[in-house]
Amino acid sequence: MKQLLIVLLFFTVNFTTSQVKYETFQSSKLGDERQIKIQLPRGYDSNQEKVYPLFIVFDGDYMFEAVAGNVDYYSYWEDMPEAIVVGVNQLGKRYDDCMYSEQNSLPIETGAAFFEFVGMELMPHLEYNYRITNFKVAVGHGETANFINYFLLKSSPLFQAYISISPELAPDMIEYVPERLGKLQSKAFYYLAYTDNDSKSIKQMSEALNKDISSLENEKLQYTFKSFEEPSHYSLPAHVIPSALEKIFKVYQPITKQEYKEVILKLETSPVEYLAEKYQTILDLFAIDKQILVNDFKAIAAAIEKNEDYEQYESLGKMARKHYPKALLGNYYLARFYEETGEPKKAMRTYQSAYILDEIAGLTKDLMLEKADLIKADFGY
Repeated sequence: MKQLLIVLLFFTVNFTTSQVKYETFQSSKLGDERQIKIQLPRGYDSNQEKVYPLFIVFDGDYMFEAVAGNVDYYSYWEDMPEAIVVGVNQLGKRYDDCMYSEQNSLPIETGAAFFEFVGMELMPHLEYNYRITNFKVAVGHGETANFINYFLLKSSPLFQAYISISPELAPDMIEYVPERLGKLQSKAFYYLAYTDNDSKSIKQMSEALNKDISSLENEKLQYTFKSFEEPSHYSLPAHVIPSALEKIFKVYQPITKQEYKEVILKLETSPVEYLAEKYQTILDLFAIDKQILVNDFKAIAAAIEKNEDYEQYESLGKMARKHYPKALLGNYYLARFYEETGEPKKAMRTYQSAYILDEIAGLTKDLMLEKADLIKADFGY
């Protein structure tokens, strides 16, 4: 019996945690084989229609676990979408993989071969075998943090987000990267970080790059620069990755108190439109048609009450009905609209009709009937 319980526990853990696979990839571009690690999201096999953003982690021999663990953690709490994480093993081959020309700072020889391996072999392989969206993230550290920029320089960048940690920048990269970021025609994210314990050259080059990127005026670019004081060069990724995930996937996260106070309450346009645009952006960026969170509905409703802009309740109620058709959330907002815009009889009936719907987010059937009875008593219906 005890052995049976252990077996059952093993299978339970297997089906509720992310899956890590190891593959040996035979590359014609490299003329050699290369090991890759792949972490698939929890429940990847249970929904064959669902697609996922992709992370390509360079220096996968030591960086993969740091990225994969954080991606799994943040997606578990729904602060980012579930994602596929792929680590490329570069142990003993990092120098060759990142080789560039002293004349123009672009990949040459083994560096050019590795560049073609990633873009022309690895990516098509992943896109064919796994359910991947168009949103792809590149993560690099040191030499590979410089290397990921080469994919940005393409006329159609291979990645939509770049996490560059303590980059050992090629000399001309300080000019190439800002110039390319300034001309972006589609949404992109660039996160640059170093630590005070990095080498003098890393700090100076990073600061110079930051200065030029910060001066850009391109609405398509979401740029973050951060310097850390205490971490070493090798411990910095553990500090950077969570911060970068929060920045890149901020729009995916629930509305925060800060966002509510500093943005939503101060909107000159409709807060309901703000909510709709937030989720449309999630769809456009990540190809994920995310259901609007109940707490996000509550944040918009609180703003409507705070600003006494009760007419907004009508569109909010219709939106809530669409996303939660079996719950009384939409009816409650529509009833508040009728109640505050001079139609008490409609408000009373809307409250009453919610009795057959499911309770949600602290809104109960008893509360709805109580509100209906108060209107009935006030107006003598």
